[in-house]
Amino acid sequence: MTVETCPHYLAFAAEDVQDGATPFKCAPPIRESAERNRLWDGLLAGDIDLIATDHSPAPPSMKHVDDGDFVAAWGGIASLQLGLSVVWTAALREQSRVAEGEGLSPYLLARWLADAPARLAGLAPRKGAIAPGADADLIVWDPDAEFIVDGAALYHRHAVTPYHGRRLRGRVQTTILRGEVVFDAGTCLGAARGRLL
Repeated sequence: MTVETCPHYLAFAAEDVQDGATPFKCAPPIRESAERNRLWDGLLAGDIDLIATDHSPAPPSMKHVDDGDFVAAWGGIASLQLGLSVVWTAALREQSRVAEGEGLSPYLLARWLADAPARLAGLAPRKGAIAPGADADLIVWDPDAEFIVDGAALYHRHAVTPYHGRRLRGRVQTTILRGEVVFDAGTCLGAARGRLL
């Protein structure tokens, strides 16, 4: 059995979601902080194997941003571009709660966000690791850089995100895909270079 969670379940708590804030709608819904804490405990104990984005963007009309109708709103959170920063920011918050010696490190993030998903999808050892023979998929990341999320500045097709206006820590400076720089200093370089796997 494989168990996963998503960045939004590690970052948000139900008591912080205001009435009518439909950008937060997802399935299952965001739970209380006690549940969020148990997810972190499960990750650290190895009971949860990985963190998946569950990226699900939607236009404002489908999210019912204007009328706040949670029942009719599309359920899904756009977070693909922000996942690493969201998880790192939440991990730093959790660091004060977890026991000494169970430090939340970039190594654990790489395991949860890259290695384990690649193994689950059958893409290892080519993806998810830095090793001879693997694709040179790398990032240059500043774990201390802070920024305020501007939904309109994201590369998602639709700008609706519950992270809009939030301060996050840890910023990708450069992205390298199969040895080629595809993102640098906040700019995408050229057309999409994805490959059907």
